[in-house]
Amino acid sequence: MWMDSNEEDRYLMLSGLQHFQFCKRQWALIHIEQQWEENARTIEGRHLHQKADQPLIKEKRGSKLTVRAMPVQSRELQISGVCDVVELVEDPDGVELAGVDGTYKAYPVEYKRGKPKRGDEDIIQLAAQAMCLEEMMLCRVDKGYLYYHEIRHRVEVAIVDALREQVRQMAREMHHYYDKRHTPKVQTGPFCKNCSLHPVCLPKLMNKRSVQSYIEGRLSE
Repeated sequence: MWMDSNEEDRYLMLSGLQHFQFCKRQWALIHIEQQWEENARTIEGRHLHQKADQPLIKEKRGSKLTVRAMPVQSRELQISGVCDVVELVEDPDGVELAGVDGTYKAYPVEYKRGKPKRGDEDIIQLAAQAMCLEEMMLCRVDKGYLYYHEIRHRVEVAIVDALREQVRQMAREMHHYYDKRHTPKVQTGPFCKNCSLHPVCLPKLMNKRSVQSYIEGRLSE
């Protein structure tokens, strides 16, 4: 384990991994500077999650048990969050569950608006969920699924060791920035125009100044 403390109040949000992969500055603005702005994409995404995010509702159909809004955490990564859906499928090589007959394998399912992205931010988030489930259930989670609303289809994602290591490295870096309360400088790109924090980040203006220093400067005028 790469951190000495396992205090849960130091845990970062699992969903932050997606923000961090998309843009480190966006992650810091949300999780360190507590900035947030809604746009059409974030509103649509929130509505899409409403059906999935019904805390701990369980459905049993045949050999599959579906659990919605399942809280998860990892001491190794020092993160916590909620899986939209965890599908528990009966399997002779699975693990026992309290109060349920048989043995099961776990597969996280994350719901997303739009269609599959060019970047890996959704895959990273799903892999982190799988790693949390592995630690909590003492089992191997070898795959998960991303369901995209626009294409009405789920995409299978293999949770390979290289992906796990990428998540570990990102979690380390996130904790490093968070402990120092450091907001990285902006790295501009075409993706900036679709970011809900564009009005707050002000990428052209903020190349050399943090949002905090900009606000403090305006207040002192």
